[in-house]
Amino acid sequence: MITKIFSHNSLKKLLFFTLIPLLLYSCNGKIPGADARKFPANPEERVKKNIEEGRGFTLNNDLFESGKGGVFEFASANELWRASLDVIDFMPLSSVNYSGGVIITDWYSSNQNSNESIKISIRFLTNEIRSDALKIKVFNRNCEANFMNCKISENNGALTSELKKEILAKASLYKEEDKNKKKNKKK
Repeated sequence: MITKIFSHNSLKKLLFFTLIPLLLYSCNGKIPGADARKFPANPEERVKKNIEEGRGFTLNNDLFESGKGGVFEFASANELWRASLDVIDFMPLSSVNYSGGVIITDWYSSNQNSNESIKISIRFLTNEIRSDALKIKVFNRNCEANFMNCKISENNGALTSELKKEILAKASLYKEEDKNKKKNKKK
C-alpha cells in the first residue's frame, strides 16, 4: 500500500531530508572537550597538555639518539654467523637460514676423488662466542663409480673440532675488530 503512494525515489528523498536535520542537530558543538578556546594554539603546547592529561603518548628518544634507530641483530652483526660463512666459503651452500640459526652446505668433493664428498651442517645455539654455541655435524659420502651405491656416515672426528676452533677464533677476531671500530667512532 505504501509503495503505491510513494515511489522508490521519493521514499529515498523523504528519508534523506529526515535524517540530515537530525545529524546536524547532534553536531551543536556541545561535545565535551571540543571547545577550541580551552586548547593552546601552539601545537607543541597542545601536545604537552594532552600528554599531561593522559590523552597522548610519547616515543622513547633513546631509540633515536644513537643514530641507529634501535638495536637490531642482523646476520652481518653476528660474529659467529659471519665467521662460519667465511670458514666454509669454498663449499656450495644448500640451505642458509639466519632466523632459524642453521647453515647446511651441499655435498662437496675435491677434484682428487669425486667418489668421496662431505656435507657440513652448522646449528647456532646462541649468539655468544663460546665452545657450546655451535653444533657442527660433518657427513661423509662414499660412492662407487658414477655415484651408485653410496654410503653416508656422520664424522665426529678431527674435522668437526677443527671447524669449531677456526670459527670461534675468527668470530673472536671479528668481535675485537667491531669493538675497535666503535672506539674509533666515539673519538
